[in-house]
Amino acid sequence: MKMSVPHLLMVLLANSAWGFNFIAGKIGAEVFQPLFFTALRFLFLLLLMLPWLKPAPGYMKPLLRVAFLLGVLHFGMIFIGLNAGGNIASIAITTQLYVPFSAIFASVFLREKISLVSLFSIALAFGGVMVIGFDPIVFNHLDAISWVAGAAFVMAVATILMRQCPNLGVFRLQAWIALVALPSLLLLSSIFESGQVQILSDVSIIDFWTPLYSAVGASIIGHGIVYYLLGRYPVSIVTPLLLPTPVIATFFGVFLFGDILGWKMIVGGSMTLGGVLMLLKPPREEKNKLSRPE
Repeated sequence: MKMSVPHLLMVLLANSAWGFNFIAGKIGAEVFQPLFFTALRFLFLLLLMLPWLKPAPGYMKPLLRVAFLLGVLHFGMIFIGLNAGGNIASIAITTQLYVPFSAIFASVFLREKISLVSLFSIALAFGGVMVIGFDPIVFNHLDAISWVAGAAFVMAVATILMRQCPNLGVFRLQAWIALVALPSLLLLSSIFESGQVQILSDVSIIDFWTPLYSAVGASIIGHGIVYYLLGRYPVSIVTPLLLPTPVIATFFGVFLFGDILGWKMIVGGSMTLGGVLMLLKPPREEKNKLSRPE
C-alpha cells in the first residue's frame, strides 16, 4: 500500500511540528523554567481539549496511569533535559530510544517474540546513544542525555499500558493527560522551582508562544495527523515515516542555535536511527501479507 502525496505532505508537517517542538521547548524552558513551562503547556492543551474530556468507562485506571506517565514524567523529563544544555540533535535522537525500550518491554511483559535482528537493532540503537555521549559537545551535558533517556523509558512503559485502553481517540487521551499533568506539574514546580509569579509578571505576551506552540503544534497537529493516518494505513507504513523528526530537529538546532555536529554525533545518530528503523520494519511474513491484495 502506497501513501498518497497529500498524506505524505501531512507526514512532513507532523515531523516538522514535532521537530520544531524541541526548539520551542528549549526556549520556553529557559524563559519559564522547565516544570513551570510544561505546566503552562498543559494548561493551553487542557483549554483546547475540554470538549473531548469525557469519561472512558472501564478504562479509567489505565488511562490515568498513562496520563500521569506521559504528562508528568515523560514531558517533564524531556523539558528538563532540553534545559540542561547540550545541543538539539543529541536530545532529539535520544528520544527515539523509546522504540527499543518498547520492544524490550513487549518481550518481557507481553511475551512477544524478539528475533536476533531485533536484538541487534536494539543494541545498535543503544550503542549509538553511547557514541553520542562521548562527543565532546555532549559529554559536558550528560545529565541532559540521562533525563531524555529516562523520558524515553517512561514513554515505552506508557506505550505498553496504552494497550489496556484502546480506541479512546487521540484528543480524549490528550485531554486526560493535560488534566492529570497540570496540577501535578504546578505542585512539582512549586517544590523544585521558584519565582513563578515574578516570571509571569516580567515576560511579555509574546513569550507565551512557546508553551502554546508545544500544545498546538506537537500535541494537536502532530499527534492528530498521525492518528488520522493510522486510521487509513497500517502501523508498519506510518511509523517509519516519523523517523525524520530528529533529523528535522537537528537542522533547526544547527540553523537557529548554531549547534555543531561532530563526527561522533553523526555516527552515533546514524546508528541509533538505523537501529530504530530496523525495529520499525515489519517481519517478512507480515510484510508479504500487507503486500498481497485482498
